[in-house]
Amino acid sequence: MGDAEVIPLRGAGGRPRPRPTPRRRGVVGAQPPGEPAGGTGASGTDGGIVDEQGAPGGEVATIPAGPLAPSQPSELEAAVSEVVDFLRRRLAGRYSVDEFGFDPDLNENVILPVLRPLYERWFRVETIGVENVPAHGGALLVANHSGTLPLDALMTVVATHDDLPTPRNLRMLAADLVFGMPGFGAVARKAGHTLACNPDAEKLLGSGELVGVWPEGFKGIGKAYADRYKLQRFGRGGFVSAALRTGVPIIPCSIVGAEEIYPKIGDLGPIARLLGVPYFPITPTWPLLGPLGLVPLPSKWYIEFGEPIRTDEFEPGAADDPMLVFNLTDQVRENIQQTLYRLLSGRRNAFLG
Repeated sequence: MGDAEVIPLRGAGGRPRPRPTPRRRGVVGAQPPGEPAGGTGASGTDGGIVDEQGAPGGEVATIPAGPLAPSQPSELEAAVSEVVDFLRRRLAGRYSVDEFGFDPDLNENVILPVLRPLYERWFRVETIGVENVPAHGGALLVANHSGTLPLDALMTVVATHDDLPTPRNLRMLAADLVFGMPGFGAVARKAGHTLACNPDAEKLLGSGELVGVWPEGFKGIGKAYADRYKLQRFGRGGFVSAALRTGVPIIPCSIVGAEEIYPKIGDLGPIARLLGVPYFPITPTWPLLGPLGLVPLPSKWYIEFGEPIRTDEFEPGAADDPMLVFNLTDQVRENIQQTLYRLLSGRRNAFLG
């Protein structure tokens, strides 16, 4: 038949049809020549198959990158930054100290962080009744005392700062022996604590502070393990007189767990008198194990804040009524004792709670 004539394909109107452009997988987002954005490119209906020819002029189209988000500092970097800021404040003298020697900046950044590992991990303290502690204004917290060393008071300081809905600094009333010990007295002052005397207590309460007192004193922390959780005498009720004169509520506080940290099974009286301390304890680990015996046993703790006992309902001069002072003192003591019995009855053992 001879050579066949090639007849070009023609569309409507007799014009040649454009030859289709071959499509292959290529750069996502590139558009074929003459095709508007949003056609059959990356987001079109052809499943992400794009024209490899790219942008006009033979250049490959690129998607501009947005601004990079700033990198967040690591925990270590943040901690180092806080330490540097703290040291700068201390060197520049940009911190305040009240008339009792309380240094809130040092307490917040040094003293409390040192106590928290004991509170959170070693004793695993649980607090109950935090709603009974007022968020503002003066209040007197009265607690039982035990444990051979006064760690219960220090753990209560952490509890009132970390576990209350509104953190508060507990201003402890401590024995004069604490302030006579080299180093300890200065640290106690910096932490906000002062002598257990009525003038200081009334001044703190009148200025709206949360004040803590442990009326059993050394009789409480120095009692034998056989007498654990049996409250000793609460003194002459000086704390009640201070609360009555300032009209602040009294908050009973019961602490379970402290009795087991250093079980006292004996007392070396001659050594205690030689050192000028109330007692020199013997425990299952001290002095047998030397410095290792100073590590407290990891008992499980509970701190319960009881319902406030109001004192603003009494007439002026009520603090000078010895019978009223005695009755209120006995009421607070009985409240704490009954709460201790209740908490102990629900405890499986001293270390698991």
